[in-house]
Amino acid sequence: MLKKNALTIIAFSLFSLFIASCGGGTSRPDTSGIKVELKSYRFDKDLYALDTNSIGPGLVKLKEKYPGFLDYFLDTLMAYEIYGNYSDTVPGIREGLKPFLVFKDYADLQDSIEAHYPDTKDVDAQLSDGFKLLKHYFPAAPVPEIYYLNLGLSKWPTFPLDSNTQCIALDMFLGDNFSPYQAVGVPQYMMSHLRKNYIPVSVFSSIYRAKHEWNPQEKNLLELIVDKGREQYYLHQLLPELPDTVLFGFTGNQMAWCEGNEALIYNFFVQNKLLYSKVAMDIMPYVVEGPFARGLEPVTEPVKKTPGSIGIWMGYKIVDAYMREHKDVSLAQLVDGKTDAAQILREARYKPR
Repeated sequence: MLKKNALTIIAFSLFSLFIASCGGGTSRPDTSGIKVELKSYRFDKDLYALDTNSIGPGLVKLKEKYPGFLDYFLDTLMAYEIYGNYSDTVPGIREGLKPFLVFKDYADLQDSIEAHYPDTKDVDAQLSDGFKLLKHYFPAAPVPEIYYLNLGLSKWPTFPLDSNTQCIALDMFLGDNFSPYQAVGVPQYMMSHLRKNYIPVSVFSSIYRAKHEWNPQEKNLLELIVDKGREQYYLHQLLPELPDTVLFGFTGNQMAWCEGNEALIYNFFVQNKLLYSKVAMDIMPYVVEGPFARGLEPVTEPVKKTPGSIGIWMGYKIVDAYMREHKDVSLAQLVDGKTDAAQILREARYKPR
């Protein structure tokens, strides 16, 4: 019995590794003719390079380099209320910006950022590749300038200022083992979103959501998971080299469990009459991040293998099946949301394995 159990564990582990190493199975279109010149700026380094004994004159010089961004950072993001008055006697500099630059916790955080990211060449390369694919599918889409920031663990990982400006808070991508995350209340199930390899997913998700705002009000579970499935399908097209574990933010074991229990998951939603339910407390846990998926594993199971947002994975499987059945539907047509969820499920001919 012991030998049999050991073999089972080994087999499951190998399967988990296989799943973790697999990408989304997306064939990559030719983008060799698409030119993207990505401009990125290490605003975090430039800000922390200021002479803290003479911040005002340093800000004047920084304004020359960041004419459209500096005041947005100081007055909107950080709410220092400096409003272009770059004098060391201004309260916003004396009581806001200076402490942010000199207090040990903040200075140590910037040191950690620079240790993890002495440069961002590899991240820029991944983003450039994604923007080439974005331009392939959406030719009119702008390629934004990238501003790398330190926001003091504000929990804002990536966000667009507008269609031409994308912000990336490197303080939120320092890896699972960065202990301050626990101190500020980041739950364990979110740790996969704090890794360097998740930056492209976070960036393109934020771009998607800026154009396709997710509104769960008055929607049933099928509509919610298909909405999320559209977004995941979009990410799979723009980031085809990334494994599903990264795209979904799942562990290898969670990914393996989903792949091995696809029919069980779908039947659970059907049998419990959840697909067409609009009761938020019953359905929302399956489309937001959480420690595990409620009801899919025995309550006595000490270590849960299911991801909380298992409905997003199921939504992607349905949308992927739909797109395989409809080769003539473009990515732009899919994400415009005009085809309702019930039609997508019906025409997907979805057959969970």
